[in-house]
Amino acid sequence: MGKKLILVIDDDRASRKLATDLLHVAGYIVVTANTGAHGIALANVRRPDLILMDIRLPDTDGVAAMKAIKTDPKTNNVPIIAVTAYAMRGDKEHLLEQGFDDFLAKPLDIHVLLNRVRHHLHEEG
Repeated sequence: MGKKLILVIDDDRASRKLATDLLHVAGYIVVTANTGAHGIALANVRRPDLILMDIRLPDTDGVAAMKAIKTDPKTNNVPIIAVTAYAMRGDKEHLLEQGFDDFLAKPLDIHVLLNRVRHHLHEEG
């Protein structure tokens, strides 16, 4: 079985770099996008095993991008984890109701991130 491919969609360069570096060290292949539209296109072409999706993006917001990916038969089974710095009470529940598979608040806790990634990829921690 080959390495798993993770798509990181985030408009913040530092956040993308942190997630990418951490996931590379953990043995994953990572591709990145800085807009929702680019993320949707990459998901369609690359068929990632998992997506980390920022909610606030400059073009299409993360919820709309997630719904576009989840309604495409080629990518509808890809787990998508919402990642946001704007975590208010009720946001997690709201995002899960919208269709996200999980939720992480920024700043990312590296241990929590890796545990959630492994969980959704059905890997041992």
